Amino acid sequence: MTSSTTLVTPELVSLGLSAHDRQDATRQLAELLRDSGRVTDLPGFLADVQAREEQMPTGLPGQVGLPHARSAYVTAPGLAIGTFPEGVDFAGPDGDAVLVILIAAPANGDEDHLRILAALARKLVHAEFRAALLESPDAAGVAATVNREVVVS
Repeated sequence: MTSSTTLVTPELVSLGLSAHDRQDATRQLAELLRDSGRVTDLPGFLADVQAREEQMPTGLPGQVGLPHARSAYVTAPGLAIGTFPEGVDFAGPDGDAVLVILIAAPANGDEDHLRILAALARKLVHAEFRAALLESPDAAGVAATVNREVVVS
């Protein structure tokens, strides 16, 4: 991954969302990626995410949903982040996800995808990191926290 690619910008963060189910939550976040130019075909990308989700649900401890996919419809690796105060069922071990982070990686970006996933997972195990994201007053704060704390090497 090039250092010129910022994982998340304030435009890729949306706070206080509500979703009917994990597909709805994923669609809302994928729309942010499409609007930023990182996803070229929304239905195609969502199909790739759904196929990955069907292999194994992506709910993590700490009420986090981490849907992700490599896709031909992704132009640059990135994250879309949403908070869902009412929760969304991502089949997590401790209930519905209130923090959902969608990882998008280009189809040929297997190494980038795995590095992003590993770096995020290392941070998400820490309650302080999750709290910083959930308690951030705005999208810029969430983006700054992720870009500062999630080191993809």
